[in-house]
Amino acid sequence: MPLPPPASWALPPELPWPRFLRMLRHPEPPRGWLEAAAELPELRKRPLLLRWVAQHAKAPAHLRSALMARLPWRALAAVSVDPAAHPQARQQATEKLQQLWTGMTTGERRSLALHAPRPLWALVWRAPDSGVLAAFLQNPKLGLDPLVALIQPPLRPPQAEALATSRWREVRPVADQVLRALDRTLALPDSGLALGHAAPWIKAMDEDARILAASRILTPALRRMVHPRREREG
Repeated sequence: MPLPPPASWALPPELPWPRFLRMLRHPEPPRGWLEAAAELPELRKRPLLLRWVAQHAKAPAHLRSALMARLPWRALAAVSVDPAAHPQARQQATEKLQQLWTGMTTGERRSLALHAPRPLWALVWRAPDSGVLAAFLQNPKLGLDPLVALIQPPLRPPQAEALATSRWREVRPVADQVLRALDRTLALPDSGLALGHAAPWIKAMDEDARILAASRILTPALRRMVHPRREREG
């Protein structure tokens, strides 16, 4: 992208705001322009716009660090998943989100879970709220293999509930993994789970898949429930 003439690199109010906002994304601003932009009172009041300075590839490291410390979680979330952001900015945003997670409200967690970057997934998955987990399971970046890796015993009731109503409820590898995790969890004291949690996953399997799944299950009652022939015999 060709560098605009020097006169174009003014700042508001000399430069109209729509043009200024476009200039914030220019890959080659002149030296000192980003620092001056970050000091604009109007920009300092708008952290969702200030993120464009913080994540810019040409922002000095000290400026980036100072701005990242001031950004609210929504701006941090946007930086953390923006492929155009400087790698250091994405890393700092992710680390800051990890620090903020414990103090966030349930509503904030639900909003973040839908777009959480991958380094936060294990943290989000441990949330004790099925609404947060339901939002996470709709995350467009979440793929089959990472999800299966997250589903491990002990399986918690909010996780089981969110999975059972998610877009993954008819996916065979997810069904296999949920039944396996459920099997290992049922034996634990105060697990909060029941055999009924297996029902939606059994429905997602054909007869051969159920026979194979039953062969791996240790809990007798669950094994009988999963195995199609033993279910009929019972």
